[in-house]
Amino acid sequence: MTTESTSRTRDARAEDVDDLIALWGLLFDGAAHEAAPWRGHARDWLGSVVVNRQVACFPVVEVDAAIVACAVGTLELGVPNPHCPRGRTARLANVVTLPEHRKQGHATALVEHVVDWARSIQADRVDLSATPEGRRIYARSGFELTSAPRMKLML
Repeated sequence: MTTESTSRTRDARAEDVDDLIALWGLLFDGAAHEAAPWRGHARDWLGSVVVNRQVACFPVVEVDAAIVACAVGTLELGVPNPHCPRGRTARLANVVTLPEHRKQGHATALVEHVVDWARSIQADRVDLSATPEGRRIYARSGFELTSAPRMKLML
């Protein structure tokens, strides 16, 4: 007899913050660095914005009531311009799925959730940075590779 798992995508709640941080640890420093300073800052930030859908969106995928994937959408306000007429850009970041739950469509569901949220807050576009492995997921959702180079300065 086989057991069917049930999955659903929903918005994160305040009580999900520790699960989100644990998943993000897989992206940045692995689970071995439980005391990494960024985790405390992320916990504080998340606690203040996780339920404010006007500035951020945190979809999660649950399988049998356990969070197995998550993403982040944040609103960035800028100067209106021809490529962003209202100056409202949603940034999609930190799409991560537990290894044993990959290749089941969870990342696609998360991307669609953030895109729907971006439309609901009247963002002009959704920007992201993609790893080579993630590009096909984003391309299937309509994202296009741009020629704009990305640079950063660590402070």
